[in-house]
Amino acid sequence: MADEPERTRPANTLDEKQMLLIARALADPRRYSILKQMACQTGPCTPCASMRDCLEISPATLSHHMRELRLAGLVSESREGRSVSYELCRDVVESYTGTLHRDLL
Repeated sequence: MADEPERTRPANTLDEKQMLLIARALADPRRYSILKQMACQTGPCTPCASMRDCLEISPATLSHHMRELRLAGLVSESREGRSVSYELCRDVVESYTGTLHRDLL
C-alpha cells in the first residue's frame, strides 16, 4: 500500500543480487576450497604463489577462480610490484550468513 513505510534492510544485510553472486561463487568446489584455505591463514593476506602451491593448480586457473571470488565480494586483491595477495572479506562472509539466516530460517 502507498501509506505503508518502505521496509529497510538491516545494515549488514546483502541484496539479492549480491547473495546470488556469492552463492554462485561458493557452488564451485575449487573456490570453496580456496576460501577455506584463506580462512585458516594466520596473516590477513594470502600470497597468490602460496595458494597455487598448496592447491596444485595452474596460475591461469587460480586467476580465474580468484576473479570470480573478487567479483562476488568474497576476497580483496592487493598488488605490490608483480606480487599479488588476496584477503578474505570476513565481513562479507558474515553478512552472507546473516542474510541467509534472516531470509530462510
